[in-house]
Amino acid sequence: MKKARLVVSKDYKIGKTSNRLFGSFIEHMGSVIYNGIYEPDHPEADENGFREDVIELVKELNLSAVRYPGGNFASGYNWEDSIGPKENRPVRLDLAWQAYEPNSFGLNEFIQWANKVRAEPIMTINLGTRGIDAARNIIEYCNFPGGSYWSDLRKTHGFQEPYNIKIWCLGNELDGQWQIGRKTADEYGRLACETAKVMKLVDPEIELVAVGSSARHLPTFPEWDKTVLMHTYEQVDYLSLHKYIDNEHNDTASYLAMPIEMERHIKDIIAVCDYVKAQKRSNKKMYLSVDEWNVHRSADVDYVPWQTGSPFDWCRFTMEDTLVFGSMLLVLLRNADRVKIACQSLLVNTIPLILTEKAGKAWRNPTFYPFMHASLYGRGEVLINVIDTPKYNTSDYNDVPVVDCVSVLNEEREELTIFAINKSEEAILLSIDARDFKNCSVKEHIVLKHENLNAVNTSDKPLEISPALCRNTIIHDNGYAESILDKYSWNVIRLKVTV
Repeated sequence: MKKARLVVSKDYKIGKTSNRLFGSFIEHMGSVIYNGIYEPDHPEADENGFREDVIELVKELNLSAVRYPGGNFASGYNWEDSIGPKENRPVRLDLAWQAYEPNSFGLNEFIQWANKVRAEPIMTINLGTRGIDAARNIIEYCNFPGGSYWSDLRKTHGFQEPYNIKIWCLGNELDGQWQIGRKTADEYGRLACETAKVMKLVDPEIELVAVGSSARHLPTFPEWDKTVLMHTYEQVDYLSLHKYIDNEHNDTASYLAMPIEMERHIKDIIAVCDYVKAQKRSNKKMYLSVDEWNVHRSADVDYVPWQTGSPFDWCRFTMEDTLVFGSMLLVLLRNADRVKIACQSLLVNTIPLILTEKAGKAWRNPTFYPFMHASLYGRGEVLINVIDTPKYNTSDYNDVPVVDCVSVLNEEREELTIFAINKSEEAILLSIDARDFKNCSVKEHIVLKHENLNAVNTSDKPLEISPALCRNTIIHDNGYAESILDKYSWNVIRLKVTV
C-alpha cells in the first residue's frame, strides 16, 4: 500500500472560514425555480408554492447564503416585474435562456424562500440593460425602512420590515460575449463605480461585489480585472470570479487534476488585487467572491426553448464528478484568507446538488454530500498542511498530489476535521502527525466512494452513492493517527482534540 504523511499544527493557520463560503445560487434558468424550488401544483408544495421536500434537503446542507436572480438572467432582469400581486405581473421573454418568464416567483418570494431555508440572500442587479436608477430603486424597496415611494410600496405588498440585504453583486459576467449588455472593462468599471456610490447613499451598510473575469481562458483576463478595480477599488468590497470544470480529456487522472486550474485562477486574481492596492497606495484588502463554481457535464435531458421550467443542464453527477467537486471545495477552503464568499452553481436541477422531477420526487446528487460535510464540519480555522504524498503527471499538469487534503480546527467544538481525497486507483495509508493537539481521539471517519466511478443517483436509487461511517482511522498514544483512504474516495476524518 502506498503511503502519505500529513503534519498539522494549531499554530500555523491560513485563515478563518467565512460563513458565506458555504453558499449556493438559484437563477431563473431551466427548472431551477419553476418545477424546482417552486411548483404550486406539487403534492408537497406549501402555501407559497415552495416544494417542502426540496426545502428539507436544502436545510440538510446548512446553507449559509444564496445568490439570486442570476447569472445571465440578471442582465435582462426588470425587478419591478416580479413584485406586487402575481395576477398583475407581466410575462416576459427571458432572452438569456430563451424561455417565458411568468414572474410568479419574484423578489419577495425569493426572500420568503431564503428565510425558510435559513440562508442569507445575495442579490445581483442588472447592469446589462439597466443601470444606476434601477439599482437605487431596488435597494430602496429592499432595505429602506419607510417613508419613501419604493419602501412604502414594499409595505403595501405585505412586507413591513426592510429585508436588509447586505451583499449586492454589481452585475454578472459583463465581459462575456454571451452576455446581454456586454461592456468593455472601462465601460463597466465606470458604471459599477457610480452605481456603487448611489447604492451606498441609500444604505451605507451594504457590501458590494464587482464583476471580475468570467473565465481565465478569455483574452481579456486578467486585464479586465485590473481595469475594473482601478475604477472601483475604494467603492467595492469583493471581486467576483467564476469557475466551472469539464472532463475535457475524458480521462480520470486528468479530470481529477483539473482543480489545480481553479487554484491558479484564485492566485492570479489575488495578485491582480494586490497590484491595484499598491497602485492606489491603499490600505484596503480586496477579498474574492467565487459566486459561481461547479463541475459541469452534458445534460441528461434535452432542453426545450420557449417554455417555462424546461430542464436546462439537468444532469446526474457521477462518483468521478463528485471527487473533482470535492477537490474544488478544498481549493476554496485552502484560500479562506481571501475567498470570503462562494456560491455553488446551481442548487437545483441545473448541474445541481438536488434533482427533482415535475410532480415527482426530489433526491440528492452525490455532490450534495461533500458540500454538506464542508458546511457542517469545515467552519473554523484552516490550518497550513505539510503533506508528503505520491504524485502523478498528466498531459497538462505535473506533480499532481494523489492525496488532496485540508485541515480545519474548530476550537469551540474542540474538533479537528481533515478532509482528504484519494485520487488513485489503490488505497493510501495516510499517517497524521497530530502531536500538537492533546487528548486526541476519533469522533468518526466518513467515507464517500463507489466501485464504479460512473455510478449515479437516480429517483429509483437515490442512495446509490451515499456516505458511510468506517473504522479506517486509529489514534496512537504518541499523538499520531493513521487513516486508510480507500481508492477514489472522499473522506471526512473528525478528531476530538484539546488545544
